[in-house]
Amino acid sequence: MKSVNLEDTIAAISTGGVGGIGIVRISGEDSISIVNQLFQSKNKISLLDKKSHTLSYGYIVDNKNVVDEVLVSVMKAPNTYTKEDIVEINCHGGMLVLQKVLELVLNYGARLAEPGEFTKRSFLNGRIDLSQAEAVIDLIQSKTDIARQSAVNQLGGRLQKKVSEMRSKLLDMIASIEAVIDYPEHDIEEDTYDSMKYKTIALIEEMEELLKNADKGKIIREGIQTVIIGKPNVGKSSLLNWLLEEERAIVTDIPGTTRDTVEEYVNIEGIPMKIVDTAGIHETGDLVEKIGVEKSKNYAEKADLLLILLDASCPLEQEDKQILAFAQNKKAIILLNKIDLEQKITEDMFQGENIISISVKKNIGFDKLIQQLKKLFFEGEIHAEYGILGNVRHRNALYQAKEAMNRALITITTRMPEDFISMDLQEANIALGEITGDTVDEEIIDRIFTKFCLGK
Repeated sequence: MKSVNLEDTIAAISTGGVGGIGIVRISGEDSISIVNQLFQSKNKISLLDKKSHTLSYGYIVDNKNVVDEVLVSVMKAPNTYTKEDIVEINCHGGMLVLQKVLELVLNYGARLAEPGEFTKRSFLNGRIDLSQAEAVIDLIQSKTDIARQSAVNQLGGRLQKKVSEMRSKLLDMIASIEAVIDYPEHDIEEDTYDSMKYKTIALIEEMEELLKNADKGKIIREGIQTVIIGKPNVGKSSLLNWLLEEERAIVTDIPGTTRDTVEEYVNIEGIPMKIVDTAGIHETGDLVEKIGVEKSKNYAEKADLLLILLDASCPLEQEDKQILAFAQNKKAIILLNKIDLEQKITEDMFQGENIISISVKKNIGFDKLIQQLKKLFFEGEIHAEYGILGNVRHRNALYQAKEAMNRALITITTRMPEDFISMDLQEANIALGEITGDTVDEEIIDRIFTKFCLGK
């Protein structure tokens, strides 16, 4: 986000697409007076005289010409989303109407809001912390009910509370040490070292408990990056359609129909998955197919999960074995498709439990696949609590805090001078503060809010 004046009154359309109702939102010191100049109330009462959190019915006018019949919400500071005066003009939902109303608001003194600027003001004015602000994005972008609930928990301050409690304990320790540094005639006593060691170990354990489910949280937030690989004509595109429950990919009996990747998001019983159907991996002289095969291999290398599809009605070939090699050191499920035909490949030919016999054509094996997915990534159960540390930025900051605490534990255990202990604890405190935004620099804050949509 470019540098902006946060004292400006800002405005933007806060609803997307065409609908029954569309909202133009205005926030800032002059928001009520600006809209008051455009609004003609049915009861002739000025918006300046309206009580907070009330609706007024009337018209938006431009030089006595009616633009739209509207309801205007007046919400006065500090009890608003931004802690500033906010006015929301509820118009009819056509984009032409909304654009015209927004244009009038801008002509009367407001500035077009930057992406995420309403939420940025909410953060800067102390209504929410940075982790809660980021939860707004997660809530908007959530693809499953579990992801939505996880974002709601974070928006309610679940992570902020845990981080604040840890920082409070850290600051108490830092204050005790700083007192000794300020008054050098009082050395740290032996029992004080032991007390700090106990508190440091306890904090490290708290951090490790949060980090333990970070990967699960990332999956809930972003989805499992899932790649379907196999030889041509084993049923990869049919499997994609089966999982999506729609005809998304072209399916024919001709090998090599899929020459490029097809990507789709799907919610499978609460598990968000970004599924990539790839071109069949095989030796080919066709230049276009070669490009598709290389892309397939690249996707397979980066995947969270590989769905390796084999044609169970055909003997295992060298190309199948080469594809199976992709499963080494990765989470993978081997799917033996076409078991409705005479089987030449069976589950007992493989070791391990991630082997499932299916028939996409006859709809056999879907439940087993779902159960195996839950077992692989969520130990059989999916909880919204896993999403508390799904944000990579939060996870990295907490990891840095834990590393600083580990260093502090060494300095305490080896009875090093107070200054060294204080430095390590300060580093941990700064790292934790980056999660909530208390110690994060302005560039990172701007980068976070540029990910928001306009009007939020």
